[in-house]
Amino acid sequence: MHRDNWDDLRFVLAVAETGSVSGAARRLGVNHATVLRRIAGFEERAGVALFDKTARGYDVPTDKRRVVEAAREVAAAMQAVDRALRGAKAPLSGEVRVTSTDTFCQVILPPIVADLRREAPELRIEILCTNAHVDLARIQADIAVRPAVELPEDLVGEFVARLGFRAYGATDGGADTWLGLSGPLSRSMPGRWIEANVQPRNITGKADSFVILREMVAAGLGIAILPVVLGEGDARLRARTDLAPDLSVPVWVASHVDLAGVPRLAQVRARIARALREQAGRLQGTV
Repeated sequence: MHRDNWDDLRFVLAVAETGSVSGAARRLGVNHATVLRRIAGFEERAGVALFDKTARGYDVPTDKRRVVEAAREVAAAMQAVDRALRGAKAPLSGEVRVTSTDTFCQVILPPIVADLRREAPELRIEILCTNAHVDLARIQADIAVRPAVELPEDLVGEFVARLGFRAYGATDGGADTWLGLSGPLSRSMPGRWIEANVQPRNITGKADSFVILREMVAAGLGIAILPVVLGEGDARLRARTDLAPDLSVPVWVASHVDLAGVPRLAQVRARIARALREQAGRLQGTV
């Protein structure tokens, strides 16, 4: 269809819904002649007479009503596009609470939040750090950045990258025993691997934080499985790929189902997701 026909459709719809050229002209804020010209132009290009001109006004024959319904769908779609464009142009502002693990809160998210603030100075972001799989409604968080095999049913979001894990020991030696994971991290993929592959007698310490585990490894207290974004580049640590395979888990950016459609949150989620995708190699430990 010729692209001019898309604009003509609003004239078609106005005549069909008001039943007259004069009614359509009032609705659209144009003169009578303009409506006639646009309707005639549409019918000529489409090769079909859409209206029956009667004493009562302009009627749409039964076999042409599908055209009017299609015009109504086009109008609804154009209105949706217009709303989206207005939302995109509106300044991003207000408060957004983002929850994530200690690794993301300390190493990954602060630079992303700094970039967001430069783009949207009126935006205020609060970072909430917890390694537990939280109830967003209960802690009043808006967005979760979570490494997890899958999302809980009450969250909706998108997979953006994979977080890699690797075994590390101290560069200068240190104990050859293992450091385990406690609290919520005991149920993580590294925690389950340790439980399945390391004898309890060989675990001489534990922590409920990967950041704390890194410091314990650096102090020579043992070997631990850490996110590669904490281990790689730390001169105090050396990878021990001879002791455990590399592991990885999906990273999600999500919101509670009741909040997912809020425009402000959707925009922030999209920006965080884009930034994490750009760091996919670093997160997985392939670069």
